[in-house]
Amino acid sequence: MSAAGSPTAGDDEPMRGPVEPSGLLDVLGMASVVLDAEGRIVLWSPQAEELFGYTAQEALGHYAARIMVHEQHLDMVVKLFSEVMETGRNWAGAFPIRRKDGSTRLVEFRNMRLLDGRGDVYALGLAADQSTVRRLERDVALSTRMIAQAPMGLAVLDTDLRYVTVNPALERINGVSAEEHLGRTIHEVLPLVDSSAVEAAARQVLETGRPLLEQSTIGRTHADPDREHAWTVSMYRLEDTLGNVLGVAVSVADITEQYRAGVEAEAARRRLALIADASARIGTTLDLDRTARELADVAVPELADVAAVDLLDAVVKGRRSSFGPAEPAVIRALAVQGDESPEAVRAADPPGRVARYAPDRLVTECVRSGRPVMLPRVKDEDLPRIARSPEAAQLLGRAGVHSYLAVPLIARGEVLGALDLKRTRNPLPFSEDDLLLARELAARAAVQIDNARWYQNARDIALTLQRSLLPSHPSTTGGLEVSSRYQPAGATSEVGGDWFDVIPLDGGKTALVVGDVMGSGIAAATTMGRLRTATNTLASLDLDPALLLEHLDRITAGLDDAIATCVYAVHDPRLRQCRIANAGHLPPVRVRAGRPPKLLELPTGVPLGVGGVGFRTTTVDLEPGDRLVLYTDGLVETRRHLLDERLATLLTLLDGPDRPLEEVCDLLLRTLHEPDNSDDVALLIARVVEPGR
Repeated sequence: MSAAGSPTAGDDEPMRGPVEPSGLLDVLGMASVVLDAEGRIVLWSPQAEELFGYTAQEALGHYAARIMVHEQHLDMVVKLFSEVMETGRNWAGAFPIRRKDGSTRLVEFRNMRLLDGRGDVYALGLAADQSTVRRLERDVALSTRMIAQAPMGLAVLDTDLRYVTVNPALERINGVSAEEHLGRTIHEVLPLVDSSAVEAAARQVLETGRPLLEQSTIGRTHADPDREHAWTVSMYRLEDTLGNVLGVAVSVADITEQYRAGVEAEAARRRLALIADASARIGTTLDLDRTARELADVAVPELADVAAVDLLDAVVKGRRSSFGPAEPAVIRALAVQGDESPEAVRAADPPGRVARYAPDRLVTECVRSGRPVMLPRVKDEDLPRIARSPEAAQLLGRAGVHSYLAVPLIARGEVLGALDLKRTRNPLPFSEDDLLLARELAARAAVQIDNARWYQNARDIALTLQRSLLPSHPSTTGGLEVSSRYQPAGATSEVGGDWFDVIPLDGGKTALVVGDVMGSGIAAATTMGRLRTATNTLASLDLDPALLLEHLDRITAGLDDAIATCVYAVHDPRLRQCRIANAGHLPPVRVRAGRPPKLLELPTGVPLGVGGVGFRTTTVDLEPGDRLVLYTDGLVETRRHLLDERLATLLTLLDGPDRPLEEVCDLLLRTLHEPDNSDDVALLIARVVEPGR
């Protein structure tokens, strides 16, 4: 009792309430008996009544040996009692007792001498059924060994969630001795683990009684502070036999290897998904710049925060590049991506710029050696070797570039350029797995880029050839004001074989020609050049248009299966007429003031090169101010619209007030020709002028 008379819990700490009975003592059924110096029973507990079968009224005042001990052990018990009372030494042992009903039971005894304030001596006997004691001993021993030898970490937290006990496995997991655990919270023992979540889960288990099974958590412990580990944590509430809450039991299993295997498997899955995505997204066209943009788009943000695709300038121009250790790399920027890192993007060369990178730059080393260059952790002194200029290095520093990777783009044994990768927002440095993924992306993309650059070179050659074969004509000739346009196909396809021509003839007449060689590329452009030359030669003979097309038909048939469509018209200003013949081409449009534009009704004929079918000449009137519009199918044909709809749109655009022919050409191309059209366009518009103008 304290000075105030209130019970205490020890260490002068006042108790907060009545103490509940101990579940362990209740399980033992510990009986207590007090004897006086003569061996008579003076105190008899309810547990004694249950163990021996005698009520307190039946036992009190009787000699204990006569009602508690079997006759054959009477002398031994009396002797032991005398020794305890005389010497004060405790005695413990087991012997059979006789119950009131005559049965016997083996009982564990603990005897000790007591002394009261008056100097009187008593004996205290504590007794419990031996089978119950042995069972509890086995249970305790088994539990102790199981806990000590368990491979998983085990702990008990009290109701304040402080450690009460831990097993050796948890000591090893946490890197903290059992003594250092005791009395401390999870956060105090494991500051590098998300202890708030674990403690919240333990508190919920404590309050609700619902167990928690295999909750995953990640962190670092004192046992291995440099690497993250993963564990599963299970918890259940501990209660005694009376239902009193003792605390929370916790089991911890280290699943780091499984976790890392899962992380690696997920990373492999993401790599495969990214490679599959790259296969679908990179190389959708044969446009070099677009292919480079597709590679940069795939790399960000899955692999890097900033990606740049750079090609050696000589490679872009179709030449093989080689330079020595002391020579700079001349690099053309094709694409850069990094929406979340504007300063790092500004540090990169904008697409289209050609820059010289000094021999000590990392990208120069990459393209010169044909091997990747990786800096997992970029230091301040590394930035000048990454950036092209000091200003760009400052931008990279402000952007927080902390990891760098450059991978060569190699196709067919030739280094084309490099895929340049940087990390700013992603806190992880580039790893060997990232390098493997980047190399795979670069290898796949390099083939597509190489295809695109060879295609572009071939296309540029064909386009140059075609433009060189197209005419340059005066704006007015033979009573006609003429305007023309040639529009190559979109960058996704090759150069076509469309052409036009304006040929002055004797007598002030003018021949107008528009044709389309089927196919694309250099072969189509070459065939177009031959047909144009042949047309010019035949036109000088002043042949009837139908007869001229027959000659062209035979010439085309001899050009390796070439097929072409063509409209050939001869304007005679004196007769104010135009004689026209058609070889499978779309009909011209005549535009006359005060009347709606009209498609001329001409015999369609067959394409040049088919042979065996004659052509017919049709004569139409052309008055001063009339316009004649000749065009190839690339102007009006699309995959999404009917041809009749597009021809109607053409007539609508040509309707209305007269305007300069140059404006009309621009209007038609701007409105009708679609950027992704796979066909080129030739357009020729002639207006009849007044004689003498």
